[in-house]
Amino acid sequence: MKHVLVISTSLRPGSNSDMLANQFIEGAKAAGHSVEKISLVGKNIQFCKGCLACQKLGKCVIDDDANKITEKVLDAEVVVWATPIYYYEMSGQMKTLIDRMNALYSLDYKFKEVYMLTTAAEDAPETPKRAETGLTGWIDCFENVRLAGTLFCGGVNDAKDIEGIEKLKMAYAMGKNV
Repeated sequence: MKHVLVISTSLRPGSNSDMLANQFIEGAKAAGHSVEKISLVGKNIQFCKGCLACQKLGKCVIDDDANKITEKVLDAEVVVWATPIYYYEMSGQMKTLIDRMNALYSLDYKFKEVYMLTTAAEDAPETPKRAETGLTGWIDCFENVRLAGTLFCGGVNDAKDIEGIEKLKMAYAMGKNV
């Protein structure tokens, strides 16, 4: 059994990426894993100031929700990011949170597997590639951590457009196979 942390970065009610995340969670739970979901809705996450004090302190000097989320990432064995694709890139709130997790580099993190779930109005296969590259830039900073899987669902623009689409079953299967 693994401890899985799912971070849903969309701020929109009924978000398609959040619905993918929920199906991944159901699959992971069905496989017997312990799963926790964090939604960034209502979270206060400020921009990184680049002071690097986190490298000495083991946490950021900015007292907001990013430190609490970073602590949960530290204890997770699997980290799952769910994000809408905006202008062919991850959501700004996801990037801001990743920047704020700089303290993790010097700590004893447990995660070895990272997954990425993405949705977008654009349906071209290359649509999620920049977001994946951005996430792998973060992953590459950690020893023995890998991007274990990605799932992209394009052609979904409005909230809940993803309902009834086969990609939801694929997200469930991905979660079940963690």
